[in-house]
Amino acid sequence: MMTLSRGGNLQFLVRTFFVAMVFCLAASPRPVSAAYPERPITMIVPFPPGGPTDIIARIVANALSQSFGQQVVVDNRSGAAGNIGMGQAARAAPDGYTILCTSTAIAVNPALFKNLPYDPFKDFAPVTELVNAPNVLVVRPDSGINTLADLIAKAKAAPGTFNYASPGAGTKSHLTGELLKIRADIQMQHVPYRGAGPAVQAVLSRTVQLGSVALAAAESLIKSGELRALAVTGESRWFSLPEVPTMIESGFPGFVSDTFNALFVPAKTPPDIVARLVKESRAAMQRADVREQVRRAGFEIVAGTPDQLAARLAAEIPSVRELVARAGIKPE
Repeated sequence: MMTLSRGGNLQFLVRTFFVAMVFCLAASPRPVSAAYPERPITMIVPFPPGGPTDIIARIVANALSQSFGQQVVVDNRSGAAGNIGMGQAARAAPDGYTILCTSTAIAVNPALFKNLPYDPFKDFAPVTELVNAPNVLVVRPDSGINTLADLIAKAKAAPGTFNYASPGAGTKSHLTGELLKIRADIQMQHVPYRGAGPAVQAVLSRTVQLGSVALAAAESLIKSGELRALAVTGESRWFSLPEVPTMIESGFPGFVSDTFNALFVPAKTPPDIVARLVKESRAAMQRADVREQVRRAGFEIVAGTPDQLAARLAAEIPSVRELVARAGIKPE
């Protein structure tokens, strides 16, 4: 049996303690975010390049690339009203290296499609609502319609003869038009187009009497006098069109129908990575250059918290379902 002197025993215990500490430190996991990100991040945009969500995504991706010191690459995965890209993001590894930048479609599509490749609540963790923008109701200046009250009076006087254009069936602009029909008790035929640009052109060419579109698509034409804005659908007047009333001011309490763009990550992404993304993305939206780019794109900064985004989804999804049912829009 081997024996140790008192000094040797002390040295043995010290060495043993040191080896044990090294082993524990090596075995215990480091905070996930300590080195995050160590490689490029993919930001999935479920719409084609050049659209509003893509524009916002590229502004944010550029700012995050600078703050992270890693490239944030925009990956457009369009199709099926955004469902293809959102489904791919939902199935991505929850490691912080795949981010979803999507629009209000994530809150609208559950009411419009019977089978979705994702669940907006179970498959995603909210990061931040980046920006939002209202829709706007526009007519030609020579239409004889100067206010929303004029439009409603004319539509009631000639039921079934009014048409309105939107950027497509199921868009927030389409739902805005349907909500107007219900709230004002008027009849109008919806004419969907492939995007806000063609919808605006339909108003200019007198193909339809009214356009319900995202504000960015019509703002320059409103300012030039080629279109007349009857109302915006935000909670307050728009910063660059202060003379245009809101729907609320026009006699429709609570009539708010805006479009947001927001960041999500796959569910089960480690909380510290989510927290890092929240911190960096919200900080990016406060930069002066980012704010200027966002406003030029026709949006206003929100930069909300994950809880605020979750609350918005929780309120908006059932609200859209109710509107779709009342308007008689059939899910695909």
